[in-house]
Amino acid sequence: MQRLHRQSAEQMTLPFARDAAVFEEELREAVGRELSLVITDNATTMISVRRTGKKVFVRMHRMFLAAGADVLGEAAAFIRDTRIKTPLMRGYIKQHEGIIRKPPQRRINRTTAGRCHDLLPVFDAINQEYFGGGISAGITWGRSGGSRVRKRTLGSYSCRTKTIRINPSLDRKSIPAYYVAYVVYHEMLHADIGVEERNGRRCVHSREFRRRERLFRHYEKAIAWERSGGR
Repeated sequence: MQRLHRQSAEQMTLPFARDAAVFEEELREAVGRELSLVITDNATTMISVRRTGKKVFVRMHRMFLAAGADVLGEAAAFIRDTRIKTPLMRGYIKQHEGIIRKPPQRRINRTTAGRCHDLLPVFDAINQEYFGGGISAGITWGRSGGSRVRKRTLGSYSCRTKTIRINPSLDRKSIPAYYVAYVVYHEMLHADIGVEERNGRRCVHSREFRRRERLFRHYEKAIAWERSGGR
């Protein structure tokens, strides 16, 4: 699933907003493929795309019902290929982000530059390559770490504060840059996919999560290094 990021407790009122059924038909025609559309009020994810066989499942924020033909065209292109750049959609989202209600958050001091690894360029590169630049979470080094890499929490994602924390035990010369990137990618997947519920139980690492985790270009190398005990 690929997503552009930014749940609202209130409905928005947008001028010239289309009916959802009309919008779905316009989008289907623009994409040129069979698709199923769900309109949401999610304040974190503006648009998400999932493919199953020949059908495309799309979730889009209500704000897009009032989008012009140029934004609609770019959205259709993004649905066809989530790797493209989306300046029009990003501008449109930014223009309307003031009416998206977000939960109050406590101030978080974020530090991305470590002694050996800088998280921000890693996050930005992964965001663009794998998520179309759509992950809006912040990232920071955590407060404390240890000496071993295996069997410890190397990263975490808080959906409440929209913050990824990376264990500072990874901020060492002996830790390969590709492994740091893998941990960052793993936590960005949590931000993107969220938590699934199955039979009333929370599933953090779903089958879809594991499938997408393996799409990371250095996945095999990172796992092999981890299993070797960091040697």
